[in-house]
Amino acid sequence: MSEKKVGIYVDVENINRNGGFGMQYDVLRKFVCRDGSEPMRLNAYMGFDKQRSLHDEKYREKIRNFFSRIRSLGYKLVEKEVKWYQDEAGNRFGKANADLDMAVDALLQSENLDRVILITGDGDFTQVIRALQNKGCRVEVIAFDNVSSDLRKETDIFISGYLIPNLLAIKDSMPWGTIGSRVRGICYYYKHEEGYGYLRYLDSFGPLWITDPRDPESPYKTAYFNSEHLMSSSSILNDLPSRGHIFEFTLIKSERHEGQLQGEDITLIGRL
Repeated sequence: MSEKKVGIYVDVENINRNGGFGMQYDVLRKFVCRDGSEPMRLNAYMGFDKQRSLHDEKYREKIRNFFSRIRSLGYKLVEKEVKWYQDEAGNRFGKANADLDMAVDALLQSENLDRVILITGDGDFTQVIRALQNKGCRVEVIAFDNVSSDLRKETDIFISGYLIPNLLAIKDSMPWGTIGSRVRGICYYYKHEEGYGYLRYLDSFGPLWITDPRDPESPYKTAYFNSEHLMSSSSILNDLPSRGHIFEFTLIKSERHEGQLQGEDITLIGRL
């Protein structure tokens, strides 16, 4: 069992604004520690509008419940009070810049960490990643939409949050990976002449580098699909195969290969 020490740093505002609202923090912790790593730091950074909380009871209760739930899962919540400003046109805008706190904490606390996991798509953390790597840490990034290309290039590994089983719940779906369930994955093979291909998705938490599902240690599984089951624009087929297109689809028993799986009702939900 690995004894590596890991730190998780969540940019809550960035994730909530970019496809990750409703992210399951318990699943995040399990996924990051999938190799037996010990979670030394679990920090979540979030803005708090104190002025609004004074007169908006629903907001106050919503924030209180979120804070309580996050803390119960072992996370330290770092609150940044929203500061209000006025631009030249007289428009008021609020800002709670927790990025600096998150960057400083990650750099200082990395002295005792082997892996640092940044949950953000903000390109401002590109230099932070480089600094952490120079200190000897392996850096991984998890995010959903609007992810900085520089951030993805700099990190040791980027993982789309959409692809992590149950990290973002799929409404009215059966348990992930079972027949009839909705899962998310990428198209790694497509034969244009015959209009069929294969989708790959994570079925469990394991070594991500073992992408061949024929390997018994691989956490991945595959599903055959036909182009007629693609619910999105047919023009997307021109881009396949692609690891930059993320699809959500229903798993059924394969009509083509006995004992295998097939994807249908395939919808494009994200691009990298």
